[in-house]
Amino acid sequence: MTQMKTGPGIGAATPGSGAYAPLPPLPGLTGTADLAGLEPMAPLKRRWPSYLGAAVTVVMIVWLGLKLRALGVDSLLAAMPTNPLFYVFFALLYIAPVTGDFIIFRRLWGIPAAGFVALTKKRIANDILNYSGEAYFYAWARQRSSMVAAPFGAVKDVSILSAIAGNMVTLAMIAVAMPLGIGLLTPHGLHNAIWSVVAVFAMSLPFLIFSKRVFSLPRATLWWIFGIHCLRLIAGCVLIAFTWHFGLPTVTLGMWLLLSAARMIVGRLPLVPNKDLLFATFATLLIGQDAELSVLIAVTAALPLLVHVVLVAIFGLVGLVRKN
Repeated sequence: MTQMKTGPGIGAATPGSGAYAPLPPLPGLTGTADLAGLEPMAPLKRRWPSYLGAAVTVVMIVWLGLKLRALGVDSLLAAMPTNPLFYVFFALLYIAPVTGDFIIFRRLWGIPAAGFVALTKKRIANDILNYSGEAYFYAWARQRSSMVAAPFGAVKDVSILSAIAGNMVTLAMIAVAMPLGIGLLTPHGLHNAIWSVVAVFAMSLPFLIFSKRVFSLPRATLWWIFGIHCLRLIAGCVLIAFTWHFGLPTVTLGMWLLLSAARMIVGRLPLVPNKDLLFATFATLLIGQDAELSVLIAVTAALPLLVHVVLVAIFGLVGLVRKN
């Protein structure tokens, strides 16, 4: 039988065994330590949360810049109220949604104080594009698998319950306000309002009927989250009423509370066109002082954008410092 020859780089046969001897090490690679640099890069699917967070940040910066440019920063700053209590209650109003979310996820996951920053970014992203903040926060949680193994279910449940709580509180406010404000509506406006109420209820109905399939958290936890959302919404209505009151103290606090409820109702009704115009018209009819009221409402609507810009800039600088 002809014996097989071995070429360079191929192990030689061991006499009598037919097996090949181990290959000699390649020149320049003398041990396992030298192979460490050849380990593959982390796959893209492990990095997508970072890419998503960066994309959301860029979108926030561009959108906020365009929005503030359209509003006119100089005229906005000139119209700012001088009463310091206006800014105290505005600050409380700004952090109220984030505080509610932090309480919820602190109980669900035990998130650290850094989670408050992530939830603030979530709030800013949601103000720019609905539910984009939920995607950002989900990506943030995915990067911290040691804190929570499967974050999607909790983020989904909290988001759905937030919408349901908003709809239920809106329906309760409509039930109280409709007898008082029905005379201010035209027949066409009343028709739209009635169908909007039906639509608000219908949007929540499927989640209630199929709750066992939709939600993943325990029922007791779901009710607790729903309660936190309701308290947050009520606190928001009260805080914006106080903010308006200290911006225009000639109007009674009771009138501002009624207007804040109307603001929430108008904002939640899906089939009502020109919501801003409707709210402005109702506010003028209810309170009067057309010019001062319009300026105050415009300032209150634009202030969150200014705070968004400042916070996004601070978060970006802190991120750069940590990387360096």
